[in-house]
Amino acid sequence: MKTLTLPLVAGFLLTTAVPLAAQQLTIGLKSEATSMDPQFHQLSTNIQVSKNIFEALTTQDAVQKVTPGLAESWEAVDDTTWRFKLREGVKFHNGSDFAARDVVYSFCRVPLVQNSPSAYTIFTGGFADVVAEDDHTLLIRTKATNPLLPTELWSLAILSADALGAEETVTFGPDGACEGMGDVPQAPAFNAPELAVGTGPYRLESYTRGAETVVTRFDDYWGGTPAWERVVMRPITSDGPRVAALLAGDVDLIESPPIQDIPRVEQAGFTVVDALSNRVIYLHMLQQEEAPGIGGVEGNPLLDPRVREAISISINREAITERIMGGYAEAAGELLPPPMFGTSGRAVDAYDPERAKELLAEAGYPDGFTLVLGTPNDRYINDEQVAQAVAQMLARVGIQIQVDASTASQFFSRRNALEFPMYLAGWGASSGDMSSPLKSLVATYDADTGMGPTNAGRYSNPEMDALLIEAMSTIDDAERDRMLQEAETMVLDDFGIIPLHYEQTVWAMKPELSYEPRVDQYTMASEVKPAE
Repeated sequence: MKTLTLPLVAGFLLTTAVPLAAQQLTIGLKSEATSMDPQFHQLSTNIQVSKNIFEALTTQDAVQKVTPGLAESWEAVDDTTWRFKLREGVKFHNGSDFAARDVVYSFCRVPLVQNSPSAYTIFTGGFADVVAEDDHTLLIRTKATNPLLPTELWSLAILSADALGAEETVTFGPDGACEGMGDVPQAPAFNAPELAVGTGPYRLESYTRGAETVVTRFDDYWGGTPAWERVVMRPITSDGPRVAALLAGDVDLIESPPIQDIPRVEQAGFTVVDALSNRVIYLHMLQQEEAPGIGGVEGNPLLDPRVREAISISINREAITERIMGGYAEAAGELLPPPMFGTSGRAVDAYDPERAKELLAEAGYPDGFTLVLGTPNDRYINDEQVAQAVAQMLARVGIQIQVDASTASQFFSRRNALEFPMYLAGWGASSGDMSSPLKSLVATYDADTGMGPTNAGRYSNPEMDALLIEAMSTIDDAERDRMLQEAETMVLDDFGIIPLHYEQTVWAMKPELSYEPRVDQYTMASEVKPAE
């Protein structure tokens, strides 16, 4: 079995290394970033690009260990107060000095970002106050105890207050009531390098939607000289052309080569690395009275937990991981793979189509019904194929599925508009903690508190909400682990969401390169190195 802590390396490294022309690294991405605004959309394809340009107070390594970033140290002053010592001598790409004012501005901007498909307010909603004690000391007060604050801060990019037109003094106010913000730019403005100003190892040179994103070395980077003078990231959404580009030498590294092509890539002398990820692929069901895309019955049968259980046990997860995923996945019984924090080791729901038929009959649907299943066709590994397999399995118990597949950008927009009665998507926990999928995917949707921002199934369990909030405010790790296990068990016993599998992530590259596979699946250009 492939583990989280010991990423496996397949293939081999050739002993000779050929310098890449002009120190340029070219990467073939499976999906492209939808925006250069690092506070617009919690989407891995956005995050992995923006992390080259923007940094946060903390950072995470390949196995999600939290380490210092723009904050060199921190301490918990009391249960709701943290003090962060910021790095001195750090420069933004525009030459301005990094200071606490930039952090205050960045946190203030989060709730002011308009039309976010998955808002970052989930991280800032719990802030009671953010105070710059001096230029390099920051105090963060939270509304409740939050032991994960240093971990969560990795998700909050720090922007240049000067580049974005802030006033000389910026003061924090809850729920976006900050002062000194000026005219806050919205996401489209960040496509311009003049506004996409961070402290990262690379600066934005250009972003051409559908073609490429180009970043160049930031010579004044505080963390040392970046490996590449120029990095070109090209979206090549079709699997065949992405592999062909690698084999032809048009790109130096690709993410997610098709599983069936891995032997051919290895035989051609390329390096292949892989690791089990923290990303769960799941089904979510619209659990409210009004639900589009359901036919053959009156009302919404997905409100009945017996129907949701029938859907779960109609799916042969092992068959999907073996036949569709080629063994590069692991059947999922939880929202995070054990032994990550808050997991219980819960067994995968057993495949039992006969029992599924009985449950449907008990619920009053002996003849089944029809249902639209939304899915992206270019976001997750074999996403549309997995959705089609799910449709075939559900048809055997009487639920006739129409698969509605679209590109990721279209899918996420439609999903967030609640257009699908059931949809397939994925979630990678940025914190490596069970609170991440619980508060994002199944906590009761509440725009004011930032809870449930990606709960487009509108599942709601007030008892689970209360337990989750208590767990997120518990310092004692053992007790918090127990409460998170209990909260997840409530949801899974209710079949409020249906985990399918955890993805195994694969990268292929020229033998002159090395890359440590990341649990979070990010393809981080700044971490691609020349092979030693």
